[in-house]
Amino acid sequence: MGGIAGLTRPDLFIERMRIGGEWMAASGGGTVPVEDPATGETIGTVPAGDAADARAAIDAAAAAYGPWRRRTAGERAAILERWHDLILANVADLGRIMTAEQGKPTAEAEGEIRYAATFVKWFAEEGRRIGGYDVPAPTADRRVLALKEPVGVCAAITPWNFPAAMITRKCAPALAAGCTVVVKPSELTPFSAIALVELARQAGVPDGVLNIVTGLPADIGAELTASETVRKISFTGSTRVGALLMEQSAPTLKRLSFELGGNAPFIVFDDADLDMAVAGAMMSKFRNAGQTCVCANRILVQAGIHDRFVERLGAAVRALTVADGRRAGATIGPLINAAATAKVAGHLADALAKGASVAAAADFAHDETRFSRPVLLTGATTDMRLATEETFGPIAPVFRFEEEAEAIAIANATPFGLASYFYTDNLHRAWRVAEALDFGMVGLNTGTVAMEMAPFGGIKQSGLGREGGRAGIEEYLETKAFHWGGLKL
Repeated sequence: MGGIAGLTRPDLFIERMRIGGEWMAASGGGTVPVEDPATGETIGTVPAGDAADARAAIDAAAAAYGPWRRRTAGERAAILERWHDLILANVADLGRIMTAEQGKPTAEAEGEIRYAATFVKWFAEEGRRIGGYDVPAPTADRRVLALKEPVGVCAAITPWNFPAAMITRKCAPALAAGCTVVVKPSELTPFSAIALVELARQAGVPDGVLNIVTGLPADIGAELTASETVRKISFTGSTRVGALLMEQSAPTLKRLSFELGGNAPFIVFDDADLDMAVAGAMMSKFRNAGQTCVCANRILVQAGIHDRFVERLGAAVRALTVADGRRAGATIGPLINAAATAKVAGHLADALAKGASVAAAADFAHDETRFSRPVLLTGATTDMRLATEETFGPIAPVFRFEEEAEAIAIANATPFGLASYFYTDNLHRAWRVAEALDFGMVGLNTGTVAMEMAPFGGIKQSGLGREGGRAGIEEYLETKAFHWGGLKL
């Protein structure tokens, strides 16, 4: 039996995709079921869109582009601000939809909705501040201006782990800049994206400016990358898929923004504030049951503080409550599917076989194909799979180190470079380590690095481009040099 119980506004649960001004089924008539990861029950279906549907969405976005880009920045900003207000007015329903399809606990889901709204507000304001600049001319009869113009039709391909925030972090700057968008949400969590598109419609986003095509990714993605009309693709997901999208986009030389895989180190030095470090580790590692690209994948703790850190972190891990996200008090929900739990179980088995020990674990009495037990491991070593692969689950491995240089070497020994964290109260060490860590984002004495006003993104195989902050809207703007000669002054 489908549907989501308890919605104040059932009209936000929509089993259609939106192209142009219409809510519609797939051209081929097929559907894709969406399951509740906690129970396995089907909560609904969405259209199984294909290449033809993607082309229709691209055409709709192209038709809407001219009128949308000609609106003033203030007019676009006013619409975005109404969208922001509608998101906040419907936090509870949007949270229920997210928990049903993604699994994260209700409080965490509602927190993501509020976080998603911050990007809409931020970029509404940034859109008003888009401006070019004057370039000193070489002769008195010439003027040179650098103009900022929207890129054009954009595609946003979003993941399942943050199904609301990744929509707004991509679409809000695009719309503020004057671009139009085709969204392809994850087929695992499409309903959050569809609800946001409906609220955008209610806020006054014109038909065709924000389109959503649901379904399996292969045919839709191939059409988006092959299209000469689509001038930019923003993608959050795996490095493997990012590389494929880059290859497919090469013939049309698209602008690309990719936020890909990570392998974040979380370093705790002897001189760290212990309570602060434990709190940061819990936030970074166990948010969304460890299913984040920026979560602490490797916890490196200096020998002098190691045992005390493990003891306190172990107490916090044992206090976690694994449950269906709708249950009161749940802090760890299900993983997204059986493949995810199998990967986490494989990492745990590999680590234990290679000498790691379980220092603490949360109570657990659940279906192991849907839920994963939070575990704190000690004795982690660099030959274990969890040292080189993203676990994407609630396993916290602790690596002991002796010297600062050793920690830096271990931290940087990865092809990924998204997020990193370290804890110290030593001012000199703070600068040394921040500059030595080879990552796009570094957190000092904090376990969070994602917020609307700061640039978010990685280096190396963790991607290219930035989302959030002033940099986030620049990704959707081109710079045109306007030369005006022959002036009679």
